[in-house]
Amino acid sequence: MIESGTHAPGVAPAIFNGPPGTALRLERPDPLLADFISEYYVHDSEGPELMGAVEWAMPGSANLRLFFGERPYNVWMAARAFTPVPVAALYGPTSRASRFEVFGGATVGMNLTALGWARLIRKPAQQFCDRIVPIAEAIPGDFSRRLYDALAASDKGPELKEVLDAFFLDNMGPPSLDEPMIRRIMALIVDETVEGLAEIAERVDLTPQQLRTLSLRYFGFPPKRLLRRARFLRSLLRMYAAGGEADYSLRSHSYFDVSHFLRDAEEFLGTTPRRFMAMQTPYLRHLLRAREAVLAMAQFAREAASLGQWQG
Repeated sequence: MIESGTHAPGVAPAIFNGPPGTALRLERPDPLLADFISEYYVHDSEGPELMGAVEWAMPGSANLRLFFGERPYNVWMAARAFTPVPVAALYGPTSRASRFEVFGGATVGMNLTALGWARLIRKPAQQFCDRIVPIAEAIPGDFSRRLYDALAASDKGPELKEVLDAFFLDNMGPPSLDEPMIRRIMALIVDETVEGLAEIAERVDLTPQQLRTLSLRYFGFPPKRLLRRARFLRSLLRMYAAGGEADYSLRSHSYFDVSHFLRDAEEFLGTTPRRFMAMQTPYLRHLLRAREAVLAMAQFAREAASLGQWQG
C-alpha cells in the first residue's frame, strides 16, 4: 500500500492511522493551484476482508479520480449506478451522498473548485451533475492519459504532491472571463452570514437569472441548492467533529427548526443524520479527522503569515 500521511507541516503522523488494511494521503496543492484544486488525496486498501467493503461519500464539488488496482470499484450516485467506474474518471458535482463498493487498490483524487472547472473543462458543469464519466469525455486530447501515466510512474505517496503540482502547473487552462465573478460567488456560497439568494445576487451585482446561469455553468446546480447544500454540510460536519451521535442542536442557526434541517438531510443524504452517522463508515470518519487536521494547520499557517506581515 501507499505511505499514509501529508507534507502539510505540523500534522501529527498518528492522525493518519486508519482502519486496518487501509492507507490515506492528503495534500494541499501548490499555492498557485489552491484556487482551482482544493485537495489531493489517495485512498488505498488491501486484504480479503475489504473485498466488497461499502463506504459513503458526502455530496460536494467535482473530482478527478484515477484508479490503480486489479478490480475497479462500483459507485451508486443519486439514482444512477456506475458498475464499475472508469479507471480515469470525472465525478461531476453531486447532490446526494454516494455509496462505494470497493475491492482494494489505490484511488488518487483531486477536488476541483468551480474556478478549476472553468480552467480545465469547457462544457457546462450541469451536464455532469450526479454522473461519472471518463475524463477524456470532458477534457479532450491526451490530458487523461498523461495524468494517469504521471501517477502510475510515481509511488502515489510522498511523491504525489510534487507530481500533481508539476502536472497541473503545466496543464491548467487559461483564465475564464467569468473568473472574477466565480471567485466572488464561491466565497459567498460558503459564507454562513449570507442569508439567501437575493443577497448573493445583490452583492455580485447580477440579476437572479444571470446568477443562475453562471451557477449552472461552473458549479453544476442552481445557487439556492448550493447554499442549502453548503449549510447542511456545515451542520453535519459539526456533528461529526463533536463525536458521538448526531446532535441536532449543532445545526446552522439559519434552520427554522429540526424538521427544516431534516428535510435538507433527506435531500442530501437520503436519510436522517442520526441514521447516516450510525452506519459503519470507518474510512469516512478517518478521512474527516485527517482532513480537519490538515486544513486546520493550513489555516494556522496562513494566519501566522498574515500576522508576520502585519508585525513587519
